[in-house]
Amino acid sequence: MKKQELLKIIDDELLEKLFAFCYARTSDSYEAQDLCSDILFALLKAANTDGDIENPYSFLWRVARNVYADFSVNRKRHAALFYEGDADEILPFLADAESDAGDEAQLLAIYRRIAFLTKAYREVMISFYIDGLSTAEIAKRQNTSEGAIRQRLFSARQKVKSEVEEMAETYTRPVALDKIDYVIWGTGSPAWGDPRNVCTRQFSKHIIWLCRKKPRSAAEIAEELNVPTVYVEEELEILTKGANGKYGFLRKLENGKYAINIILLDKDIMEQVNAIYTEQLPTICGTIADFIEEHKAEYLAFPYLNKTVDLNLILWQQVSIMASALSENVEKILSEKYFAQFDRYIKRPFSVFGYVDNGKYYGGGWDGVDAENVCGYSKIRLDNIYITRIKKHFSCGLNVSRDAQIQLAIRAIDGLDASTLSEAEKEHAAKAIECGYLYREGEMLYTKILVCDGKDADRLYDISKKLRENFVADAEGVAAKIAALIRKAVPEHLHNEWRLANTLAGLPVIDALVEALIEKGILIPPADGIGAEGCWMSVER
Repeated sequence: MKKQELLKIIDDELLEKLFAFCYARTSDSYEAQDLCSDILFALLKAANTDGDIENPYSFLWRVARNVYADFSVNRKRHAALFYEGDADEILPFLADAESDAGDEAQLLAIYRRIAFLTKAYREVMISFYIDGLSTAEIAKRQNTSEGAIRQRLFSARQKVKSEVEEMAETYTRPVALDKIDYVIWGTGSPAWGDPRNVCTRQFSKHIIWLCRKKPRSAAEIAEELNVPTVYVEEELEILTKGANGKYGFLRKLENGKYAINIILLDKDIMEQVNAIYTEQLPTICGTIADFIEEHKAEYLAFPYLNKTVDLNLILWQQVSIMASALSENVEKILSEKYFAQFDRYIKRPFSVFGYVDNGKYYGGGWDGVDAENVCGYSKIRLDNIYITRIKKHFSCGLNVSRDAQIQLAIRAIDGLDASTLSEAEKEHAAKAIECGYLYREGEMLYTKILVCDGKDADRLYDISKKLRENFVADAEGVAAKIAALIRKAVPEHLHNEWRLANTLAGLPVIDALVEALIEKGILIPPADGIGAEGCWMSVER
């Protein structure tokens, strides 16, 4: 049989036997698949050579055994580099049988040092010293010049030689990462990709912190944290790609170093930017209280679809817009005067920004969802805010078609006869009343949260937006201070995200405003933090 015909005998039955051969000799199915792939690759190479095979099956299994032998040797070499147990158990694989104890200790230190080299240098060291390849073979494998490989090898040797004497002290030091936490906010559509989902470990947070003010290489991070570079590089890749491969906490620069990719303020800077706005709180709260008193009739005149309209619910709906009246003016000035070279809005679907946890959690957020063809309406928009005084009703990912309580609120816009409900629906109705979606008058259920027609939704905040005119004079001084702090505390490559830094600065305002309005009797909070307050919708038939 010609070698070129070898692949004709490889059918499904033979593949199953090959996999069984591999599975019996490896620790799991993944490793078995790798070994099986190596065997098939070796057979493919053999099939591309000239010559005859007297017994193809005997030849095939001989190839399989030879590949497994090489696989076993490589597995031992890998264990030598990455073994996490007692080093004495692994040294026989590395050291010559005649080496004395001093040589073994030195060799161990060298291999540990290799683990701290960056990927390019580590691969060269391993290929040359462990795999026994020549510089020419390594160059061919890495698709580069032999001169480049020799330079990397020389640099790696020098690094190992110069630092190996310090290893005894370095590696008796435990890896102990002090607890560090961030308060990270998000804006936009998190479904596009929220990098917070891949930043949960202390290891990740420390890497981000090291890259916050100064770009760092993987080797620099490894040295600082006393963690082998191989682990740092893997974590850097995760933090750079984020949850969607496009947006992460870090970015890789052209020089190979990593820099922070989000606005992240330390405790001191966060306190300083917050103070700029909190200094204005007496003016903000007083101005807004007077504005509300002056415009009560206008607020009540808005064409809501509810049977009865409560001014308290309207003010809760408007409070976020009111609280941002000064910061909107500041943002406009920052955009025109201090950061005119950048777009006002970042061109990505979702962004995160935050600060080092200082024991204060300001406000909460504003989540909204859209739905179509639910309960007789072609389009529905639901919004809710959540701050210290109000708990969240729902998040951005809510599926309205599966939420029975919200569906009852939609059905009850024009009134819903409770006697027509099934027993299951009555249970949902009771819960909807408890959480503030509905109220009952006799046998009829009505929607308690504010509802407006979709055609009126665009002018929902027109009244509150007039507040901005009252803060134009105050905004100039605030903007100057905010701009100075952004330029001081935010890396230059993130100055285009200045708007998010201004958002962080203004975080204390909404909670402070709410408390001031409650104290004045203008706002009434829900008794247990959850109610119709801060929740509303618009509908289109």
